[in-house]
Amino acid sequence: MTGTARHLATASTATLAALLVAAAPPPTPDAPRVTEWPVPWADTRPRDPDVAPDGTVWFVGQRGDYLAAFDPATGKFRRIDLPEGTGPHNLVVGADGAIWYAGNASAHIGRLDPASGEITRIAMPGPEARDPHTLVVGTGGDLWFTVQQGNRVGHLETTSGEVTILGLRTSAARPYGIVTDPAGRPWFTEFGSYKLGTVDPETMKLREIDLPRTVARPRRLALTSDGAVWYVDYAQGRLGRYRPSSGLVDEWPVPGGREAKPYAMAADDRDRIWFVESGPEPNRLVGFDPAEERFFGITELESGGGSVRHMVFHAPTRTLWFGTDANTLARAELP
Repeated sequence: MTGTARHLATASTATLAALLVAAAPPPTPDAPRVTEWPVPWADTRPRDPDVAPDGTVWFVGQRGDYLAAFDPATGKFRRIDLPEGTGPHNLVVGADGAIWYAGNASAHIGRLDPASGEITRIAMPGPEARDPHTLVVGTGGDLWFTVQQGNRVGHLETTSGEVTILGLRTSAARPYGIVTDPAGRPWFTEFGSYKLGTVDPETMKLREIDLPRTVARPRRLALTSDGAVWYVDYAQGRLGRYRPSSGLVDEWPVPGGREAKPYAMAADDRDRIWFVESGPEPNRLVGFDPAEERFFGITELESGGGSVRHMVFHAPTRTLWFGTDANTLARAELP
């Protein structure tokens, strides 16, 4: 098979120039060129970036309780502090231009107005939804999100602030990565189980889908234009594809083997899949071409990476953006 921002801080380009981790030339023609910028706030776990229409790259400092903006043209970082204990886990640039973040350690979803710096907090409706985990934008600008420890999936109507929480039948399923398809349907992984899940946005009915191997632990996922749902099996070192139209699943062992721990992933504009093997040191960015069923462009991260937990594809620039546990923000320019 097969609230208001408390503090703004800016780091100058000159300050960072000496620390900039320059990318080495690509080792092969089909490898991406990766550039990493050290984040100026040490040991804060920068992660889960998204790119605004003006090209600003926004990300969270999970351990530093902040949101941050990065200008790739100037190399400048700007920090917006959040209350201590927020534990921001993920953010997305909303359809309204706002920055929405998951207050993972403080049971809320926040909205930052980038122009005014004003932050509005939307509390989760109860303790069962205590840890909003990963957000994704859905139809009409509403948000879908996972609640890992609470074992739930949620929907936030951004205009009204109404939150709907859906429970999973599988206990300790640990819903984790989440994406939405063109029809506005969310798809998510169950990292504590061997299942994928989805929700009908019209009926709000949740469905769980068994993968063939009970030892699988899918962590992140991506979608391609043919409607296929791709996932990485973190526990067993595999890349998988689920076809909703037929229910068929195909899997490929990743180049790093069973201990590769594939984690962050995304699909590009050519329906190629990209993921990071977080098991090897340094971490490795790996491409997969479904048309040829081959892996390609394996690129080691100069910082080591530590773990790359989430990444996004930015179509206008054909780049991947991600944060690393080595305290860097990274861009991969795709071939």
